[in-house]
Parts: sequence; C-alpha cells; structure tokens
Amino acid sequence: MLIHKLLFFSSLFLILYVYLGYPMLAFLISVVRNRRVRKGADEPRVTILIAAYNEESHIEATLLNKLDLSYPKEKLEIIVISDGSTDRTDEIVRRYENEGVGLIRQEPRAGKTSALNMAAPKASGEILVFSDANSLYAPEALEKLIQNFNDPKVGYVTGKMIYTNPDGTSIGDGCSAYMKYENVLRSLEARLGSVVGVDGGIDAVRKDLYQPMNADQLPDFVLPLKVVEQGFRVVYEPDAILKEPALKASKDEYKMRVRVSLRSLWALWDMRTLLSFSSSALFSWQLWSHKVLRYLCFLFLIIAYLSNFALWTQGLFYKLVFILQNMAYLGAIVSPILEKREIRSPILYLFNYFTLLNLASAHAFLKFLIGQKTVMWEPRKG
Repeated sequence: MLIHKLLFFSSLFLILYVYLGYPMLAFLISVVRNRRVRKGADEPRVTILIAAYNEESHIEATLLNKLDLSYPKEKLEIIVISDGSTDRTDEIVRRYENEGVGLIRQEPRAGKTSALNMAAPKASGEILVFSDANSLYAPEALEKLIQNFNDPKVGYVTGKMIYTNPDGTSIGDGCSAYMKYENVLRSLEARLGSVVGVDGGIDAVRKDLYQPMNADQLPDFVLPLKVVEQGFRVVYEPDAILKEPALKASKDEYKMRVRVSLRSLWALWDMRTLLSFSSSALFSWQLWSHKVLRYLCFLFLIIAYLSNFALWTQGLFYKLVFILQNMAYLGAIVSPILEKREIRSPILYLFNYFTLLNLASAHAFLKFLIGQKTVMWEPRKG
C-alpha cells in the first residue's frame, strides 16, 4: 500500500499546487519582486490586425468599435485579413476603406497564424495590435494598452478579457469564473516580470519584435514566448478591457478547449528551451507551473482517483476523500440536467467546467502524442 499512498499524496499535492499553490507562491514572490511598468503618454502609430473567416455577423460591429476608440485617428491603421471567407465579410470590410480600413485576402485559406504573418510586414504601425473579429474594446482600451510601451523593456502587452454571459448558461458562468481566476494570475505574473499566457483578442507587440510563426503554431502563445526569448517583458494591462460573449454550449466550449490545448502543447514543444531554466529560472518555473502542469493535471486527477480507490480500506480519511471526489464528479455530470430544469448551482457549474477543461486537456494530449496538429479555426459561437 506504500506505493498507493505515495501516488495518492503526490497527485493530490500536484493538483493543489497547480491551482492554489502556484498562485500563492507567485503572490509571495511578487511582494518582494515587484517589477513595475514605466507607463507614458506617447502615442506611436498603431496597426490593428483582425484575422477573419466568415465573420459577416460580427465584423461590422468590430470595425465600428475600433474606429470609435479614443486614439488619434491619424495614428491608427486597421487591417482585416480575410482568410478565404466565402460570405459577405469582404464586402462589409470594403465599405470602410475610406475610413482607414484595409483588406487583405488570404487565398487559399491557411489559418490565423499565416494571416498574421502575411499582414505584419505590410503594417505601417510601430505597434501591432491583435483583435478577434468579434472583439469589442472599451473606448480607452487601446490607449491603456499602448501606454505600457513607454517602458523600453516591455515588448508585448495583453489586456483584460471579460466573457459576458447574458443567457446565464452553466458553461458561460464557468468560463467567466475561470477567466477571472486567470486575470488575477496574470496580474501576479506581470509583477514577477512576464505573463505566461494571453488570449489574443486584445494584445499588442512591438513590430520589430514580431517573428513569423509556423502555420500550426498558436500566435496567442508562441509570439509572447518569442518576445520573452528576445529578452523583453510580456505584461498585463487590466484597464485595457475587451468583452466577448461566452460560448453557450458545452460541445462548442469543449471543441475550442481541445483545439487551444493541442496548439499550446505544440507551442511548448517548439519553445521547450524556455523550460530548461537556463536563461531565466523564474520564467521557466512559471511556464512549468502555469502551463505544463496545468495541461497534465488530468493525469494527476486520474491517479488521485485510482490510488484513492485502492486505499479505501486504509482508514476514514481515504474514505472521506474518495466520497468527496465522487460527489464532485457526480455534481459535474448532473449540473447540465439541473440547468435544464432551471435549478442554478454556481458550485456545480464550477465542477462541470473544471471537468470539461481537464477532459479537453486529456483529449488534446492524446492528439499531441500521435502527432496531430490544428491549423484552421472556426469563428467562436457566442
């Protein structure tokens, strides 16, 4: 039984470390090491890049939103890269050509990363800003984002993503809670030096730090890592706010999480030198804790469950923990059933979303092991 106890307590420790221990340690270190950003009021020329595939239902609202931002119009360029769109996306974008909006068509369709690689060299801005086709910025978001580049050590800035859930779905609530947790963690990581993960809907990079990426690489993850690799900081700006609708259906959220997890695993593999503790031990620790162990948490959960089952006869403690595990997973299963009957339970929503995240990570890990990659993407279904 010694091996079972070792497996049980090790897996339990790793689960708690990933979600609680790492944020607590990051907070404690940030108290001692608080690397502030020297913000300024400079207004460099900015290019907003929007990769779009069949976004006729969102693209006009997004363009109007960007044109209404509180940033000097003469210093703002907007480029939409239509990735082989077959709907009215191109037609809608062309209506705004006289207002400083440019259209680049990528044909044949090659994915978001290739679209950004195509557009970046053609951008006139010193700063490149990445927006999704359904991303709506707060009026002062761009201004707040750009102020961070007054600090010469800052190479990449990510804003604050807020998922809205007007329909009150369990997946929407779970996603919103998870995003709040991530935003707190990003605030702590920025104080340490660099943020590990970003969203891609409200991000900015110095143009001279942009490096072309492989078509299968996730730009929201790989590009920030390339900036860190070049010796610059990736920071978080909580006052640069982006609102996007959360996904409503579990299957849509699951597919999205599998896709993002798979591309992130390949990104970690491609940028594995940053995990070696050779250039920056602190950032390597962050990357292991926030990403690698997070994506492997499904393994720790499986080991914790099976080893706990094997220890059922070893005392009251093991019985209680095993019962709690089963109650949590049962709660995750019944949560959608209760939702259909209009019975709301925020705790069960969290169990459901937590389980979905780890199932998606497990699915993505299996795809990673057999060498599958994802290049194309579909528009989010809000």
